[in-house]
Amino acid sequence: MGRENHTIVTEFILVGFSSFPDLQVMLFLVFSLMFLVTLMANIIIITAIRLNRSLHIPMYFFLSILSFSEICYSLVIIPNMLANLLREKTTISFIGCVTQMFLFLGFACTNCMLLAVMGYDRYVSICKPLRYQILMNQRLCIKLVACSATTGFLFSTSETIIIFTLPFCGPNKLKHFFCDLSPLLELACGRNYIGEIVITIICVLVVICSFLFILLSYILIANTVLKIPTMAGKRKAFSTCASHLIVVIVHFGCASIIYLRPKSSYTLDQTIFISVSYTMVTPLLNPLVYSLRNKDVQIALKKSLGKSSCTLRM
Repeated sequence: MGRENHTIVTEFILVGFSSFPDLQVMLFLVFSLMFLVTLMANIIIITAIRLNRSLHIPMYFFLSILSFSEICYSLVIIPNMLANLLREKTTISFIGCVTQMFLFLGFACTNCMLLAVMGYDRYVSICKPLRYQILMNQRLCIKLVACSATTGFLFSTSETIIIFTLPFCGPNKLKHFFCDLSPLLELACGRNYIGEIVITIICVLVVICSFLFILLSYILIANTVLKIPTMAGKRKAFSTCASHLIVVIVHFGCASIIYLRPKSSYTLDQTIFISVSYTMVTPLLNPLVYSLRNKDVQIALKKSLGKSSCTLRM
């Protein structure tokens, strides 16, 4: 009987937006627009960095990888969410749920570590400018990206195995619009206390440790910048970090609220709002902030758009 109970749930019902039945068409239109803009903006950033030799430096290499990761991250969640806004039966299969959570957590963890790597890059650029080219060579940059992705998906694999080895014997209504850790833990019929401790440790490692590493980088950067004698020099040094700082604050702010909060500290509607911010606003914010605040990216985008318009005329 126990073994049969463990195999009852073959799909989950996603009830995340069920509180807003009259707004679902409007939400579909708004989220669809945001999704398309996110895809286009990140693709444009990647293309501009690829085509402009002036951007072939570590800072923009990491930015292009982050943009690619954000695209993948969005594709894992948003298309299914948009489809569910238009259909009555908002279900996802058990295997689909496993796959979605594995990929979502993998790209989310990778993004956190990529932001930490970008913080280290800014530290080396400002605090050790004469050794920057030697320290941040192409081989090291590729290794840092590979390490971020490998570690991110190892953590994701561990969390996914812990969650889906738990028994799910009903009910199957998932209080979210995608498969995430906390809602699935609530649905499980049994508990794995050691597993939950491991998940908590992973969340702390990914969110808190990455953020503390970035914070340490910026403390060292600030210490160096304050020693620059001219205000113009200080502004120039800080301006190279401003875009990264904005993305870090929003990204880690949302991540810490979702994954490090006490249980039952938010209502379903509040959880959905924060999750929408994390899954839709953050991937859109990255290219917008860098394109609006970074002069090198603005120049590269103008050149790329200029080339495109000339090609179209010909």
